[in-house]
Amino acid sequence: MSASAPLEPGCRIALLATGGTLEKRYDPHAGTLALGTPVVEELLATLVQPDVAVDVERVMAVDSLDLDDAGRDAIVAAVDHRIASGDCDAVIVTHGTDTLAETAAALVAGLKAPAVPVVLTGAMVPWACAGSDAAQNLAQALMAARLLAPGVHVVFHSRVVPGERVVKDYARLTLVDGRPG
Repeated sequence: MSASAPLEPGCRIALLATGGTLEKRYDPHAGTLALGTPVVEELLATLVQPDVAVDVERVMAVDSLDLDDAGRDAIVAAVDHRIASGDCDAVIVTHGTDTLAETAAALVAGLKAPAVPVVLTGAMVPWACAGSDAAQNLAQALMAARLLAPGVHVVFHSRVVPGERVVKDYARLTLVDGRPG
């Protein structure tokens, strides 16, 4: 059995933050969860990444239920720009789970054949709340971005799903491979 090639040192990842549950915090004045102070940088600081350079770019701060086609087009354009710039080995997009499948489909259609892995992830429970899945999903997305072939992928709850086949499973509160491929 041959050994796998080691991962390339100095991996450069562009993380495009778009909002979603992962970034929500409790607003005690309104008594609701709301997008406000960005948390992606704070969350990344808790994850060990000795040879990974993550460049965070805030594309928008939107609940995915409020994301329309123009917002999805902006995400596709931002990903395409980062890939075209040649300054990253992979792109991660943090996104709300309610319409993540629609954005994944827009990326598949809009990017055609990306030269690097494009990984979407998010969370069912905000990072700032107990029991959050945000750190797990982001850590797995960081690893997957280094291992996956170029293309659009969704990494969520220990799964990798091709971007064109992801659906939200509301009964189990997760994202799964549910579209015919």
